[in-house]
Amino acid sequence: MPYTPDLVDELNTLIRFDLATNQQGFKVHKTADATVIAATLRLHDKGLLTQADGGYLTSLGREVAEHAQAALTILTSGAVHTAKPGEAALSP
Repeated sequence: MPYTPDLVDELNTLIRFDLATNQQGFKVHKTADATVIAATLRLHDKGLLTQADGGYLTSLGREVAEHAQAALTILTSGAVHTAKPGEAALSP
C-alpha cells in the first residue's frame, strides 16, 4: 500500500515534534494550512496527539514519531544499499 497524500501530511506533522523532550508540544491555529489542520485532527483521532489542535504526543504518538523521524533520516542520508547475493532486489 503506497503512502497517500493524507499519510504524508500526517508524517510531516509528526516530524515537527522535538523528541529530545516530552515538555514541548505545538498548537495548530485555525489560520494554518487546511492540510495541516486536517492531518493534526486525524492524528488526534488515531490517538497519537493529546489535542485535536495539536498538544503533545501520546506514548503511541511518540513511538510513531520516532519511527517517522528515523525513516526520514535514513531516506535522506544519501546512503546507497546494494542487494547482496540472496537478497531480494526491488523492482519498479
